[in-house]
Amino acid sequence: MSSAEEVVLAAAACVILSKCKKPRRYWVRPSLQARAKYSGSDLLNDLNRDDTDPLTGELRCDGSVKNFLRMSSDDFESLIVGIGHIISKQDTNYRKEIPVRERLAITLRFLASGDSYTSLSYFFKVSKSAISILVPEVCEAVIGFLKDNIQSTALTLDSATIVTDG
Repeated sequence: MSSAEEVVLAAAACVILSKCKKPRRYWVRPSLQARAKYSGSDLLNDLNRDDTDPLTGELRCDGSVKNFLRMSSDDFESLIVGIGHIISKQDTNYRKEIPVRERLAITLRFLASGDSYTSLSYFFKVSKSAISILVPEVCEAVIGFLKDNIQSTALTLDSATIVTDG
């Protein structure tokens, strides 16, 4: 084969290969884009509705949320108030932020059940890589928030013990 034939053959191969483009990748998987339709926040709202009397609006039982998160809905809300400003993020041009309620619910569900990040990803419709980042962040915020509360409670208990012993 002459060098001219090799050049023509190489050019033809380039033309053929350039027409065989790989399918375009996506920023967010289509299965995870369904989070806009139904997400973890919707699930928590449904669980809260299960526990609330529809006529009076009073809490009739705390079973659904407590069973799912291993925490009462009141404790969950107090954690949101305490750490919400720390774990909240902002929307970007590429994707919407994961709401604070979902961030905390994902973390608590992980701690309560020991599910894998992949399993939580399918359940909450959040990417596995996002979960692997948010779980340690939320855990750190919860530890920081509870550390202050637990220390002050422990000091109060120690003071009460000293007073009663004296």
